[in-house]
Amino acid sequence: MNGVLPLWKERGMTSHDCVFKLRKILGTKKVGHTGTLDPSVEGVLPICIGQATRIAEYITDSGKEYVAVVSIGASTETEDADGEIVQEDLSQKTISRHKIEEALCQLTGEITQIPPMYSAVKVKGKRLYEYARQGIEVERPERKVFIEEIELLSEEEKFKGTNITFTIRVKCGKGTYIRTLAVQIGELLGYPAHMASLVRTSSGTFEREDCVTLKEVEAAKEDGTVEQYFRPVEEALNEFPFVEMDDDMYVKIKNGQVLSVHSELQIAPKVVFTKKNRAIAVYIEHPTKPGLMKPEKMFPSE
Repeated sequence: MNGVLPLWKERGMTSHDCVFKLRKILGTKKVGHTGTLDPSVEGVLPICIGQATRIAEYITDSGKEYVAVVSIGASTETEDADGEIVQEDLSQKTISRHKIEEALCQLTGEITQIPPMYSAVKVKGKRLYEYARQGIEVERPERKVFIEEIELLSEEEKFKGTNITFTIRVKCGKGTYIRTLAVQIGELLGYPAHMASLVRTSSGTFEREDCVTLKEVEAAKEDGTVEQYFRPVEEALNEFPFVEMDDDMYVKIKNGQVLSVHSELQIAPKVVFTKKNRAIAVYIEHPTKPGLMKPEKMFPSE
């Protein structure tokens, strides 16, 4: 039982809950998720099963897309709708579409974020949410994240009220906190803000329409068709170039040899070597030996 299961995580469950339930449904311990989604968030959560767990980090590190509702007028301790309000502005507000789009433009590209106190980031061996639950404020390290695109989906030309909400679509890189992005949008508009809701619409090469629910997986397991939902490892590696090997090259790569660097590594960080269109190894440039490449991941050839 090997492959990537594109799961649609429902609200109210943790990512670990999904892994736990799938281990029971599928009858295997070799199950891992590819990036935590908060319990209040629903969306695409690719699950790696069997040999596919070897590539979980690739999916975790790949780009994500979200649809979020930003609420202007109050900030919360968790930066989302689940937390207690810590600052509120009940004034009558009017914010133009142009002003919101200007703020979104300023937050596109490489930006700096400070992770929320209620997050899984580790500081001195403990997760930030552990400090937060004890009422301890600790210094949080800044991090650079990349926002590829932010689009304002709401169609109004002017947003009015004491509390204003609008919907955005965000394409971003690893480690981005959309909650924090909502707060940053509010700061640029001059008001406290938080993320009212969030849906992850894609993760790596997997999108919403690819996904199945836990109930669908359970039903398919009972009638013996569950493997129809498993996607091959090769699909998850599609962002990298593929090179089909001849027999001589196959023997060398199957044995994990260090080889002269392939031309594809001049334009991509990794290259996937295949035999009969099946992934055998992922190679990267050798970190200490210029002009050579080494295997980063190997897949059983049988």
